[in-house]
Amino acid sequence: MDRKNFIHSLTAFTALGILPSEKLLPISPEDEIDSEKFSIIKPPKLKEGDRIALVAPGSYITEKELQDSVANLSDLGFQVTFSEKLTLQNGYFSGTDQQRADDLMDMFEREDVDAIMCVRGGYGCARILPLLDYSVIKKHPKILIGYSDVTALLYGIFRKTGLITFHGPVATSTFNEFSVSNFKRVLMTTESRKKFFNANPASDENVYGVKTIVEGKAKGRLVGGNLSIMVSLIGTKYDVDYSNKIIFIEEIGEEPYRIDRMLTQLIQSDKFKNASGVMMGVFSKCEPKVQDPSFSKSFSLMEVLMDRFSDMKIPVIYGMSFGHIKDKFTIPFGVLAELDTTEQTFTLLESAVK
Repeated sequence: MDRKNFIHSLTAFTALGILPSEKLLPISPEDEIDSEKFSIIKPPKLKEGDRIALVAPGSYITEKELQDSVANLSDLGFQVTFSEKLTLQNGYFSGTDQQRADDLMDMFEREDVDAIMCVRGGYGCARILPLLDYSVIKKHPKILIGYSDVTALLYGIFRKTGLITFHGPVATSTFNEFSVSNFKRVLMTTESRKKFFNANPASDENVYGVKTIVEGKAKGRLVGGNLSIMVSLIGTKYDVDYSNKIIFIEEIGEEPYRIDRMLTQLIQSDKFKNASGVMMGVFSKCEPKVQDPSFSKSFSLMEVLMDRFSDMKIPVIYGMSFGHIKDKFTIPFGVLAELDTTEQTFTLLESAVK
């Protein structure tokens, strides 16, 4: 632009009270998905006899894991399908990044596939986020479910499309009565209000050490997943806004000082600043294990959680039934919910499927 035209344009902008650096058009949904600004997309519900596709978007799987996965879903009354890419191995990955991304995209596009389930987590899902075609996913909304490293896919897909995804069992998980009941209740019914209690609510046994850290009630859309993955996405275009959200968190195999470090990063990044509440699942195998004398004074996991959360002005709870445990909730990523840390329950305020 030459100087004369630039001055003319600057004058026009100034007359409108707009600086040239300001955006004149709304942010495109391709650049930013915000549940308050853009429409949430709900996938079709599952029905008995539907076909579920197996994918391995992170670590490779063994033949036994494949057989167990097929048996688990067949026993629930579903048909199972998968491609030849499922059993590929590339180092610790299931195939190359492109092969894993292509397999996932193929399953979204296939007309004979009703839902997609990850066989396992491991590591590698974040690497394929730039290779996914989010416009195709948006045009072919389907249930996608998994947990642990699959958190990266839940984040990326919701951030780029607004599609509700699901933090729940992988195909090799334990499909006991508790997990199956919650799986079906969330994915196979359109009941608008569902209340969830921890495992064995009728007994006095506190199976997973549930503890209310800050009492209260909170409403907001559910976002979260595995703590390590949540932290790794900070600063990327696949991270999500935690404002007015209920943040759910789980972890495995991290010592208290590492949990402390990751929570501190979230706090110092202002991720909790405008959040509505925090619902933690079970942090499996996260107590001190190192025998080195320098670690002899380690804080316990609960001491770290109390230190990091007890002064927050929002409801916070630990020990809900999700994470690397047998009794799993299926948690819809992006659905409006209410958390009650006094009653130690959460309630979905809308259906996650249509």
